[in-house]
Amino acid sequence: MQAMVDAEAGEKRIHALPIWNGRISIAPLKGGISNESWLVTDAGGPSVVRFGRDFPFHHVFRERELMTARAAAEAGFAPAVRFAEAGVMVTAFLNAKTYGGEDVRANRVRVAGLLRRFHEEMPRYISGAGFMFWVFHVIRDYARTLQRGGSRMRAELPAYLALADELERAQAALPIVFGHNDLLPGNILDDGERLWLIDFEYAGFNTAMFDLAGAASNAGMDASEADELLSAYFGGELEPGLKRGFAAMQCASLLREAMWSMVSELHLSAPGADYVAYTAENLARLDAALDSYRSAYGKPPA
Repeated sequence: MQAMVDAEAGEKRIHALPIWNGRISIAPLKGGISNESWLVTDAGGPSVVRFGRDFPFHHVFRERELMTARAAAEAGFAPAVRFAEAGVMVTAFLNAKTYGGEDVRANRVRVAGLLRRFHEEMPRYISGAGFMFWVFHVIRDYARTLQRGGSRMRAELPAYLALADELERAQAALPIVFGHNDLLPGNILDDGERLWLIDFEYAGFNTAMFDLAGAASNAGMDASEADELLSAYFGGELEPGLKRGFAAMQCASLLREAMWSMVSELHLSAPGADYVAYTAENLARLDAALDSYRSAYGKPPA
């Protein structure tokens, strides 16, 4: 199991970074469940130091994340990257509010606009080999990892895979865009004038539907709020196939988040993180979303 950097080792490494101007103050930033971040202030002002290693079991590779973070900063969606070396990335600190679910719901039209711009503009800034994030592939690969690792949930894997196949068949054909692919509310920041995105571990080419579904499901949007998010993004009335694909993708987003947590149970150890509880939370949310989806669209033929 991979442990995060402990506090003493983290502070020692921060002090050793060759970028500081004079004395520094260090404070941990809360909220991450797979990485550690610190607020560091020197004579030049505050920065965020983020520790992270490759997590192949989660398809996370820091070189690709760093490229995306730099591209997103150049495109105007993310804070500037000030320094990077193996396992460490230092970015500018934004004096901005970190969103919770209620903030995403209240600002759903603004969030839709942010996503539309990100999806359309980011491909011009991405370099190197392209990376495809397709949630149904991720679910299938997580199932292999869980089976090999002897997960406590392995008896449920056939049902999860069958559900993923059903939800994949419900998807509407959409253009490929560049997605963030991890739209937890805390990855959206608001400085009072504009919205920002952070944390690009899972960013890659995808359809817009996964970011839209993730934003809605992770923020707990109701049906009318989700419809408004979709209408603002697509700019008009929603076709029935699009709405069904969105509802199915919300379920897929929650299934992936639950299986992410199951894999993390096997491979990660972060201070204060309770992956078993997080798994249960997301499975409960999946059950509710799936009940709503099946009520609207029925069950597949036996």
